[in-house]
Amino acid sequence: MRLLPALAFGTLILPLAAYANDPNSYAQPDQVRVTHLDLDLKIDFPQRRLDGQATLKLDWKNPKAQSLVLDTRDLKIAKIEAVGSDGKTTALKYALAPRDKQLGSKLTIATPQHPAQVRIVYTTSPEASGLQWLTPAQTAYKKLPFMFSQSESIHARSWVPLQDSPAIRFTYDAHVSAPKDVRVVMSAINDAKHPLDGDFSFDQPHPIPSYLLAIGAGDIAVKETGPRSAVYAEPSIVDKAAHEFEDTEKLIATTEQLYGPYAWGRYDILVLPPSFPYGGMENPNMTFATPTVLVGDKSLVSLVSHELAHSWSGNLVTSAAWRDIWLNEGFTTYVQGRITEAVYGKPLADEEALLSARALQKSIGAMPANSQKLAPDPRGVGADDSLSDVAYDKGSWFLRTLEQRFGRGPFDDYLKGYFNHFAWHSITTEQMLDYMKPNLIEKYPGKMSWDEVKAWVYDTGIPKDAPLPDSPRFNTIDQERTAFLAGTLAADKLDAKGWNTQEWMYFLDRLPDVAPLDKLQQLDAAWHLTGTPNAEIGMRWYSHAIGGGDKAVWTAAAEHMTRIGRLYLTVPLYKAFARTPDGLAYAEQVYAKAKTGYHPLTQQVVEDLIAKAKKTK
Repeated sequence: MRLLPALAFGTLILPLAAYANDPNSYAQPDQVRVTHLDLDLKIDFPQRRLDGQATLKLDWKNPKAQSLVLDTRDLKIAKIEAVGSDGKTTALKYALAPRDKQLGSKLTIATPQHPAQVRIVYTTSPEASGLQWLTPAQTAYKKLPFMFSQSESIHARSWVPLQDSPAIRFTYDAHVSAPKDVRVVMSAINDAKHPLDGDFSFDQPHPIPSYLLAIGAGDIAVKETGPRSAVYAEPSIVDKAAHEFEDTEKLIATTEQLYGPYAWGRYDILVLPPSFPYGGMENPNMTFATPTVLVGDKSLVSLVSHELAHSWSGNLVTSAAWRDIWLNEGFTTYVQGRITEAVYGKPLADEEALLSARALQKSIGAMPANSQKLAPDPRGVGADDSLSDVAYDKGSWFLRTLEQRFGRGPFDDYLKGYFNHFAWHSITTEQMLDYMKPNLIEKYPGKMSWDEVKAWVYDTGIPKDAPLPDSPRFNTIDQERTAFLAGTLAADKLDAKGWNTQEWMYFLDRLPDVAPLDKLQQLDAAWHLTGTPNAEIGMRWYSHAIGGGDKAVWTAAAEHMTRIGRLYLTVPLYKAFARTPDGLAYAEQVYAKAKTGYHPLTQQVVEDLIAKAKKTK
């Protein structure tokens, strides 16, 4: 097959063919590419919508191209026009295709004259999949409404018409109008001292992919945590958040020592309401984070290490397609471990690595074969489906294996070179491997064969010789769990008073899938797990207790499910309930009450789960 012409980025020459076949986007970047977005938004809280004007600067690749194709989802288009160099506008004809459930609607704009800029005037839907609107009553402070975005994976198209593919990077500036007293933040440099006058402007000078386009607005206070970092949160929790994240500057400096300068200027954190569907989102300059990590003892701040690490792996060097998302998440999870080790010690880093590895060992065999691969065949794999434990945990396990084989010093040098070489670019797995082969595998012969590398990337499962760290604390916990289940160690005799969050997670993770009811009741009586404020422990505990038949925990489990909208911490409880008819009926009742507080992504996952469970009952 003849390759299309190459696209030059600085010192790299990347083939356009690598960008032209994203199955999750209608865009045709081999014809024309968006290079800059000029965005003007008005936030309308009563109508739950954004009134938008997006002006796209275009780089035409094919002189014979007749149209600009964009991704949209549920946008109401008012008009589209070409913008001349003199600022004059000309109306353009366009066609908005019927809505596809996964991809949204293809927007085709007739552009035979190849305008340098195209402007789209539009309005978002109140049900936009990438936005959540909260009433004052649904917030912590209960004074002002709140709105925030979640663009990953392909939800940016629900609030901006654009080429919604990670292969396409663009700079942007934005002007946002909001009600007075509301603070607006975006994935750009934010001014902590900006007056709350309803008029905000932002500039992102670095090219980013669309999934990193982000906005938040609400009753947001600010507290500095360092010379280039701050916490943004609702006033009632901003002090707590600032305390939990007070090591942020230390984390930034540590990562710089490992992998080179932080390229984005500032690193701020926005703590969102509990309905945020993820643990964190690595939006450039402004990580969006769940409040479930605010447990008071910094035991879950590895989330900050993870999102910060994305500033190198993911935001600086980005996967070109969702099939390659392990280049973001696997590399980032590895770097997260290195940051945690440097700041909080090797024992904690090893515990976190073991937790993820053991969980993957337990789950990977039940996955479809294609889903077990780091670089799967993209057919039949949706964009959101790509964000699985395989990308995170098998990917980081592969990198830990490389570190062990080649030595930490040589592997650090390789990784730093990798970040420098591909900085500000989106790449495929194959491009990463083309760089790895001469710069690591062949540079240090005899350490690891190329066949072993390909097995990690393209084969199913986990290689049998995959190394695991050792954790004496976890070894002791294994012994105590075994004795407890065997009846030779009473629940109140477990040496658990000093267990950290990770150690409780490990103890609970490795209980039987259906543990004996009497054992669960003894455990709860001794350690008062029902009602725990720690959501990581709570998710595991309630899942086991529901599965074991302990109806006494149902009310507390429902409170957990209603209070927390984070998918990872809520969906396992719905799954546990859905295994029995009574439990499924109860889960439906809980969801009916919790639905309005959930993000659209969480709503979709829970509704699909309940519908599937009802079909099998």
